[in-house]
Amino acid sequence: MPLRVYNTLTREKEDFRTLQPGKVSMYLCGPTVYKPAHIGHMVGPVIFDTVKRHLTYSGYQVTFVINITDVDDKLIVKAAELGTTVKDLAQKMTADYFDNLKLMGVDTIDHFPYATDYITEMQSLVQRLIDNGTAYNVDGDVYFSVTQDADYGKLSRRSIEQMLAGTRVEANDRKRHPADFALWKGAKPGEPAWDSPWGPGRPGWHIECSAMSSKLLGDSIDIHGGGLDLMFPHHENELAQSESASGKPFVRYWLHNGLMQSGRGTGKVGGQHDRRGESPAADSTADQIAGKLAGSAGAESVKTAVFAHHPPEVVRFFLLATHYRSPIDFSLENIAATAKSMDGFYRLFETFERITGRSVYGLEAPQQRSATAALPEITATSPEFAAELQQLTERFLEAMDDDFNTGGAIGVLFEMRRCINSHINAGALEHSATPAQQQVLTAALTRFKELSNVLGVFRQPQAKATGQDDALVDGLMQLILDIRLDARKTKNWSVADKIRDALKTLNVLVEDGKEGVRWSRG
Repeated sequence: MPLRVYNTLTREKEDFRTLQPGKVSMYLCGPTVYKPAHIGHMVGPVIFDTVKRHLTYSGYQVTFVINITDVDDKLIVKAAELGTTVKDLAQKMTADYFDNLKLMGVDTIDHFPYATDYITEMQSLVQRLIDNGTAYNVDGDVYFSVTQDADYGKLSRRSIEQMLAGTRVEANDRKRHPADFALWKGAKPGEPAWDSPWGPGRPGWHIECSAMSSKLLGDSIDIHGGGLDLMFPHHENELAQSESASGKPFVRYWLHNGLMQSGRGTGKVGGQHDRRGESPAADSTADQIAGKLAGSAGAESVKTAVFAHHPPEVVRFFLLATHYRSPIDFSLENIAATAKSMDGFYRLFETFERITGRSVYGLEAPQQRSATAALPEITATSPEFAAELQQLTERFLEAMDDDFNTGGAIGVLFEMRRCINSHINAGALEHSATPAQQQVLTAALTRFKELSNVLGVFRQPQAKATGQDDALVDGLMQLILDIRLDARKTKNWSVADKIRDALKTLNVLVEDGKEGVRWSRG
C-alpha cells in the first residue's frame, strides 16, 4: 500500500507525494531553552526521528530541521531570576536538550538552527510583509494584520472571532485589530536587542520558525511537525505570515502529535505557553491542569524524573507504543509496565547469543526496504517459519505506511518475538543447533533488527547497573541457586522445586540449560 499521512490542514488521510521526487523536507518546532528538558520535550523529537527513519528506509532523502529558540520572554525572565545572561542560560539548557536527545537515540536531525543566528533573515521576512501591506510598524513594534489574510484560520479552522474568544490578548490600543500578532518587538531596557529598520528590538516567536524554515528548506516544505498545542496560535501564525510573504503554499502536510498527559488527567505535561498576547486561554480546563503539572514528575528534568528510574530506550519504546496522534498517558508505572514487556526481547537476544555465539547488536541489517526479500536462506529449510516472518514483515510495513502507526508496528515486533521463540523451542535449538539451524536463526534475528531499526530501538546493548544494590542481589541470587543446585544433586526435588516456584512468585525466572542455570527478572 502507498504511504498515507493524516494532514491536519485537510483533516484527511492523504497519499504522500513530495514536492521533489525522492526528497522530503521536514521541520519540527523545537524548545525554548530556558530550563532543563522534561519528558514532554522528548515526544516530538522521538516521533519525528522515527518518521525520518521510516522515510529513509523507504528510499527518501530526508532533510530534518529542529529549531532552538534562544531568545524569548521566558528566557529573559528566567535569566533575570538566576542572575545570568540570556545567552549563557540558553547555551546551558541547549546542551542539556542535546544530551537528552542523544540518550533517547534521536540522531537523525540534520540542522539545529538557533533563532539568534537568523535575525537578518527574520528582518527580511518582516520587511516583505510590510511592503506587501500585511504587516505594519507602530513605533518600533511590527504586527501582522490578520484581516489582510483572507484565509487566516484555515489550519485551526477558527474564525478570528473564535480565536479571540479563546485567547488571552494583552491590552494594546496601538494594534489595528486585537488578534494581530507581533513580528518584531521594540527593545525594552535590559532585554537583548538587535538593530533593525524599525529600531532596536527582537523577533516575535512565530517569525523565527518561518525564517529558519524558509532559509534551510525553502518557501514550501513537505512536512511540518509539532505538538497539537502548537496548532494555534503558533502554527496558524507561521502559515499566515509565510504564505503572505512568499505567495506559495507553506506546508504540504501538517503532522501534529498528541500531548503527554499525566496519568488519567487531561492536561499536557510541562505546563503551558506563556507568550504575551499569544497564549491559549488561561482559564481552560486543560491549561489549568497543565499548570498544576508544572511541579509534577513529568514536568521535572527528564533525567531526574524519568531516566533515573528507567533506561532511555524503554522511554522511547513507551512513547512509540501509542499512535503519534493520540495522547500519551504518562506515569512511571506505565513506563515500568513497558520495561517489563521489553524483558522478553532482551531474553531472546541472550538466547540467540548462547545458540550462535553472536550478538544481535552486531548483526548487519539492510537499511532499505527494497532489500527486504522473502528470506530465501530460511525458506530452503523452514518454509513455514519463513512465510510467517514474511507475513509479519509485511504487516509491520503496512502499519508504518498507514500514517506512521508505530503502535501497530510494535505490536508486530511482539508477534515476531513469539514466532522466533516458537521456532527455537520447536527445534530444541538451545540444546543442540546445527550450523544450518544457526544460520536460519541469524537470518530471522537480522530481519527483526531490520524492522526494529526503523523504530530506533534495540540498536545498542543496554548498560548493566553496577551499584551496590545490584551486587547484593546478584550475590544473594547466586547463593540461592547454589542451594538449589545442591538440592538437585542430592535429588531433593521438593526443595529444588520450592525454591524455583518461590522465585517465580517474585517474578524471577529460573532456567536450567546444558550450560548451567540462568535467572532473569520476569
